[in-house]
Amino acid sequence: LLWLTSRLSPSFLLGVVLLIMASRALRSLPRQWRRALQPIAAQQCRRLLSSALSKQICGVQARRALSIGSSQGRSFCVQADGKPFEKVLVANRGEIACRVFRTCKELGIKTVAVYSEADQNSVHVRAADEAVCIGPAPSNQSYLNIDAVVAAVKSTGANAVHPGYGFLSENQDFAKRLADEGVAFIGPKSFAIHAMGDKLESKRLAKEAGVNVIPGFDGVLENSDEAIRLANEIGYPVMLKASAGGGGKGMRVVHNDDEVQEGFDLATAEAVSSFNDHRLLIEKFIEEPRHIEIQVLADTHGNYVYLNERECSIQRRNQKVIEEAPSTFLTPETRKAMGEQAVQLARAVDYCSAGTVEFLVDNKRNFYFLEMNTRLQVEHPITECITGVDLVAQMLRVAAGWPLTVSQSDIGINGWAVESRVYAEDPKRFLPSPGHLRLCREPDVRVDSGVQEGSTISMFYDPMISKVVTHGATRDEAISSMIDALDNYVIRGVKHNLSILRDVLHHPRFREGRITTNFLAEEYPKGFDGHDLTDAETQQLAVTAALLEAKRSQRVDTSLREDYYKESSAEEEMLEPFNFVVSINGKHIPVSYYGNDGTMFYVDNKEVNVSVYDPGTKEELGQQDQHSDMDYQTSVPPEYALDGCAVDPRFAFEIDNERASFQVVERKGTTWSLQFCGTVYDANVLSPQEAAALSLLPAKSTDTVMKKLLAPLTGKIVSVNVKPGDKVGEDQALAVLEAMKMQDVLRSPGDLTVKAVHCTPNQVVQEEDVLIEFE
Repeated sequence: LLWLTSRLSPSFLLGVVLLIMASRALRSLPRQWRRALQPIAAQQCRRLLSSALSKQICGVQARRALSIGSSQGRSFCVQADGKPFEKVLVANRGEIACRVFRTCKELGIKTVAVYSEADQNSVHVRAADEAVCIGPAPSNQSYLNIDAVVAAVKSTGANAVHPGYGFLSENQDFAKRLADEGVAFIGPKSFAIHAMGDKLESKRLAKEAGVNVIPGFDGVLENSDEAIRLANEIGYPVMLKASAGGGGKGMRVVHNDDEVQEGFDLATAEAVSSFNDHRLLIEKFIEEPRHIEIQVLADTHGNYVYLNERECSIQRRNQKVIEEAPSTFLTPETRKAMGEQAVQLARAVDYCSAGTVEFLVDNKRNFYFLEMNTRLQVEHPITECITGVDLVAQMLRVAAGWPLTVSQSDIGINGWAVESRVYAEDPKRFLPSPGHLRLCREPDVRVDSGVQEGSTISMFYDPMISKVVTHGATRDEAISSMIDALDNYVIRGVKHNLSILRDVLHHPRFREGRITTNFLAEEYPKGFDGHDLTDAETQQLAVTAALLEAKRSQRVDTSLREDYYKESSAEEEMLEPFNFVVSINGKHIPVSYYGNDGTMFYVDNKEVNVSVYDPGTKEELGQQDQHSDMDYQTSVPPEYALDGCAVDPRFAFEIDNERASFQVVERKGTTWSLQFCGTVYDANVLSPQEAAALSLLPAKSTDTVMKKLLAPLTGKIVSVNVKPGDKVGEDQALAVLEAMKMQDVLRSPGDLTVKAVHCTPNQVVQEEDVLIEFE
């Protein structure tokens, strides 16, 4: 009895005592009073006991279960041993599926993956206990197919479904269908999904709840003509956005009537493709805004908390790229006001689960409701880092009818966290780059990923490879850790955005916190061609290329060592220098390398000291190690190691007390392709004689007239706007290409005449296919 009472909460014991007292008091009343009051008292007692028991059972470590009924007789069980469900199916793919599986496995919950035919060998499929194929590659035939997902739930016996983000995560019909099947939806109720998923309805409800909203038109746009009329009434610039949208899909900022016409068509097409809903709305575009969002959690017991903010202003195509928590811009007072308004809105729609209320914040810290995402956000890890709350675990608890384990007073801010989204895309134009991951080595920090070496980045889905997350005591510490992580992230086989991520993190405006959602457009108006090397960085790169070439030469012909050694007067082994001229971006740097008992260089006749670091331990190698065969292996990737050992292409030097990280990408002839400062550079390493001979050759002529329009990436042609014989002007729209749920307008490179058209609507084209020829 003592053990049992020690396991029961005070509130539960108090409830039992009160029930006993009420029962005795009832028996002391006259018989006619007892008959009148007994039904009412019994009803109230059952309700009180049920409530107390549902709360108590969360903490009791017993093999009991609370059965939550369904409309059709099925039920899912809430285990009382810390396991809210027996089996959870994740109706998603990639990194978010793997993320949910991780928490489920920690709680002892069995997991089920669903996958399309294109994803049959994906990481998330192998990460689950069971997996079910739900259809062909196109998402509308698989991950958006409610019937197929529900069939997988039934066949596996899953009693709960986590939708992840995207796909069906904010589909009220899906949530209702699961409820009808007696399966728990790990998310909010269908009413909340509907109310917040519709931009018009959510804006109306936000107003009623006392939340600040952006000025605009409270209705659906009928056509582009109406959009133009309303845009002029509201005042440019305005935002066209999909009513059922999110994630940057179906959104266009327009500044004049012509842009409204084109933007309306593109936004409508994207809205239909992504959400099967053509409706658009229009509102004032807040200039110089910050995108700051508030994470909320709520349960079915009336508990609501906000978990501070996330700064998400670094965006391209209205999609977030780098996020951090907390924001450098908010004061404690503004943070509290935004958090309280977010909770007000959640209460207004009887919200339960994890959700995010997004705001635009102007330069005076005025904030306006943007939208509420009724799901787990991509960037949720940084909130977990600074609060210590596992958001997925809380979602599981809430879906099981359990209360939150945290209250508002428990939520603090512990340090700083940064997240970088690593995309398979060309940073020059921010276009997706589907393909095969030939090599993939992740850094030693938190990386939420759904791919690995050998995986395919499909044209059918979002191009995100992973999310890199770092946490530090200060913002500078978190950023420095992130830069180091990106330098040590190896990706081969697809284009990626590591270079621009690193450049943004180094940018003075970002380091000072002076950012808006226009940051990328303002600082990289023509995209990103790569990091601009300083003179010091150019010398570092030249030294690295010279060292690699010298060591390669030593290993290819071991007789070189004997030929270069001679006895000195001090009876020391001396190695005569390797003399090189290293050409980088048109600059020619003379480098001399000595490799006796120390690694020593002369660059432009100036001595440079170099220390070599092992890529695995990141510790400095000893003098003997620096010249051992193992050192050559760690400096040269597998395709160049003569003994065939698998090695790491990452390495680091300290050059004149300046630490620098490098990756070998490839070597062709005398040219080393090295990744440095996030960008790949070609360093041509020649002997002085070869460099002199090369300088005598005539320069290659370049034809600046574009004769062909090539496909910038693999995708599907949506429309073609020209035919042979048409005269087109510079920047004129020629065709529309869709890939990874995004549409890109292909434009004319100049004033030209169309000679031939080699593509048709609905045709799938490969990267660099010739689409249109010009005379």
